Amino acid sequence: MGSEQIRRWESGALAHAVTDPFGQGPVPWLRGGETYFGDTGQVVAWYAEQDAALPDPDGTPGTGHRDRRTRTDTGTGGGPRAADDVRRQIKGFTATGAAAPGEAIDFHITVDPPQQFSVDVYRIGHYGGDGAAKITTSPRLAGIVQPTPLTADRTVSCHHWWLSWRLQIPSYWNIGAYVAVLTTADGYRSHVPFTVRDSHPADLLLLLPDITWQAYNLYPEDGRTGASLYHAWDDEGRLLGEADAATTVSFDRPYAGAGLPLHVGHAYDFIRFAERYGYDVAYADARDLHSGRIDPTRYRGLVFPGHDEYWSAAMRRTTELAREQGTSLVFLSANTMYWQVELAPSPSGAPDRLLTCRKRKGPGRPALWREIDRPEQLLLGIQYAGRVPEPQPMVVRNADHWLWEATGAREGDEIENLVAGEADRYFPRTALPDHDERVLLAHSPYTDVDGARRHQETSLYRAPSGAWVFASGTFAWSPALDRPGHVDPRVQRATANLLDRICKRD
Repeated sequence: MGSEQIRRWESGALAHAVTDPFGQGPVPWLRGGETYFGDTGQVVAWYAEQDAALPDPDGTPGTGHRDRRTRTDTGTGGGPRAADDVRRQIKGFTATGAAAPGEAIDFHITVDPPQQFSVDVYRIGHYGGDGAAKITTSPRLAGIVQPTPLTADRTVSCHHWWLSWRLQIPSYWNIGAYVAVLTTADGYRSHVPFTVRDSHPADLLLLLPDITWQAYNLYPEDGRTGASLYHAWDDEGRLLGEADAATTVSFDRPYAGAGLPLHVGHAYDFIRFAERYGYDVAYADARDLHSGRIDPTRYRGLVFPGHDEYWSAAMRRTTELAREQGTSLVFLSANTMYWQVELAPSPSGAPDRLLTCRKRKGPGRPALWREIDRPEQLLLGIQYAGRVPEPQPMVVRNADHWLWEATGAREGDEIENLVAGEADRYFPRTALPDHDERVLLAHSPYTDVDGARRHQETSLYRAPSGAWVFASGTFAWSPALDRPGHVDPRVQRATANLLDRICKRD
């Protein structure tokens, strides 16, 4: 976007619609069993949704973050109301994104005005179609107004916030993706994601893209101080583009808006699908991949379930080593491994809490992998081609391949709306990885934002080690697995065919 200016509160629309090709915000497709009665008498869910760009009652541009079901500001009978980044009714983050059973997760939370609050902890999974299950609830906790976030060269950090609650993870908890739901006594609500991991062998290791999540995090989305690797504010509260954005962002801060990352639902879609059909799945974060905590030989396959755009050199080395050692790779989104990043300790010394991507700013080496002669295609088999303005059908190719077996898909069939958000394709002038087999499973035309004709492709190859490497080449693959309104049985079966072969199921 360069330095073009965007209306002050349009960032909510960017965050929860434009960058999500389905425009549904962070978690409205989760169908948790716990519900509340809203002010209108309708049943509402345990999470709080937000409206983008709603005006304040006086007609001025406001927080843009009112819950669309409850508009009152007092009392607890209205059900959950989304906290925002201006009033900061309740916002929080964890001092570490992942921990193992027997370890602890430290929460740093601000509450304004000061009052009691509680934390409900949910685990994401199938759970009979609910999408999540409550695991535990904290005691009533005393909330305080934490100090103002620190800013330096557009980097926003809350590493100086006091510890609010320590969650000791019991040994019997299941590993997985969790969400802590923070609720004030007067009914405001926010969310904090975290991961419970272990090092036991499993068929599949799911890698949650927390590095990419943080790159997009605009907290605080307040019209003044918030910044991501994409946006920042000017002195008049207008949102600026990438040329004026942050170069370094911190993990020591809440996520903007409702407290959940952009694109988080794409990972949750795969989790529900995998647990529904009984796959043996372990969990970790991208920072675990970066830090060397992951031994790829413990898994038959590594699964990258959502938008995973920002990669460090260590992440790439470990993933390439996994492929060379026979561990398969499954990339279920598009625009993967596009930017090269660095991770550094926080001011307090905690490792991997600062994320830097210089992009095209200032001196130093280029930040695009393809600009340092290490294009994404050398790992994925395809690479990023551009944005898709409106969802388009995926056109099946090589329908006799085993991946399409029993899907009912025939050559040239169109799978509606499966090319969406962003798309990858094969670049003939770019080197391919070493392979024994290779096939393109879709070739789908679309028109880009400039009116030019483009195409998307889906790739599968087998490395000399025997590892399979699959790249969907579209944002819409994971949502087609288990998101209401987007499920496609052909995509479900194709994914099962792939995972069953990787896991060596009969």
